[in-house]
Amino acid sequence: MVSFLISIAALVLGYFVYGAFVDRVFGPDPSRKTPAVTKADGVDYIAMPSWKVYMIQFLNIAGTGPIFGAIMGAKFGPSSYLWIVLGCIFAGAVHDYMCGMLSVRHGGAGFPDLVGEYLGKRTKKVMLAFSIILLLLVGTVFVYSPALILGDIAGDGGRGSVMLWVGVIFLYYVVATLLPIDKLIGRVYPLFAFALLFMAAALMVCLFIKWPSLPEFWDGLGGWSAKAGLSGQPVFPCLFITIACGAISGFHATQSPLMARCIQNEKMGRPIFYGSMITEGLVALIWAAVSSWFFFDGGAASVGSDLSASAPAVVTKVSEGWLGLLGGILAILGVVAAPITSGDTAFRSARLIVADFLHLEQKAIGKRLVVALPLFGLSALLLWYNIADANGFNTIWRYFGWSNQTLAAFMLWTATVYLFRAKGSSWYLVTLLPALFMTAVCVTFILVDKTGFRVPQTLAPWIGLSTFAISAILFYLWKNHQKNVR
Repeated sequence: MVSFLISIAALVLGYFVYGAFVDRVFGPDPSRKTPAVTKADGVDYIAMPSWKVYMIQFLNIAGTGPIFGAIMGAKFGPSSYLWIVLGCIFAGAVHDYMCGMLSVRHGGAGFPDLVGEYLGKRTKKVMLAFSIILLLLVGTVFVYSPALILGDIAGDGGRGSVMLWVGVIFLYYVVATLLPIDKLIGRVYPLFAFALLFMAAALMVCLFIKWPSLPEFWDGLGGWSAKAGLSGQPVFPCLFITIACGAISGFHATQSPLMARCIQNEKMGRPIFYGSMITEGLVALIWAAVSSWFFFDGGAASVGSDLSASAPAVVTKVSEGWLGLLGGILAILGVVAAPITSGDTAFRSARLIVADFLHLEQKAIGKRLVVALPLFGLSALLLWYNIADANGFNTIWRYFGWSNQTLAAFMLWTATVYLFRAKGSSWYLVTLLPALFMTAVCVTFILVDKTGFRVPQTLAPWIGLSTFAISAILFYLWKNHQKNVR
């Protein structure tokens, strides 16, 4: 528990210290009009109160990532705490802040347009396709995972019950994607965000009351999977793909521009973008601690489960066992609402990205349908594969994890080029270092994982170091070339 408390304190301190530093590096201008004012259209560009924008941003980026990812990542032991804290402060929150503020400065531009502005038109086209694929994967997995939980609550969790909830959630996605952002999302998301935060706060209180014996930093960062009798994976690169949304997530690069189109003042960038990511890190830390109790301190048996339980099963068993009927319902509501509300904004982001590429205005609902219907059709095909294949969900989730972190690496490179051009000096190190690290993680994972090229795992550290070094050399060669051109 001591390591957990240290991690909580570090995250909060990170917001006030490093968050303020990143904000000064970017330099928000309170007098500058935002896209919510200059491009107001009553559909996607709508000025909303800052507290509401923060709640929507938090719920958009949260999903099941900081919960399911933290549950699976907890099997790595105390190293999961370190990655959530350091990743969130120095990579994830910086990533979200830079993406959101760059979008504000570029008229509410989406992620592919930002990439095109700083990394070139060819890279923009690649990232356009990459973003659409990622968002379709997000929409698909965030239909199925909450349906599993709802099916388990409402009935026996059988196929018929799950399929019913899949249909209900998918229908909701269609409606939420097409309506103006303030009609449904702006009204109900703050309530769902409260449910998710209540769940986290309630579980944290239970941790303080129970004060379980959890793995500590000084007990060693490795080997916990073997000690618990779990099938372990190497920390590098698997931990950094498994825990994504609680530390850094490229999916957030597709979501931050949504709120960049609703923010009223640039000075609110730090609490909305950087602050939302820190909040998500806190949720991830709480679930990592709860899951450490579940896996390492006899928690599984005490709630009538076992160590092989899936992430959704851990959520339902712990919530019901710790919080009772009412608390369990509210807690599970938060876990269910989070992926659903990320799924619908994933489709909304996909619609806007495609519309921007086609230069198709979205004020008329007919034009929204023209873009949205093919996206829902593709997602339905993925969903069919997900359900028809017994291993479909796991396969899609692994590809989602890799593509998610790859997208984050590209956003960090985009921000690095911006800082180099706009600020000069060495301010670009704020995003360069996490960009180098995430590039090394993504390249290593796709080479060694069974869904990739299956290179021997023993080579993973060397692949990571080589990728980091080569990427750094290429950047400094490019930087020197840019100086000579000037």
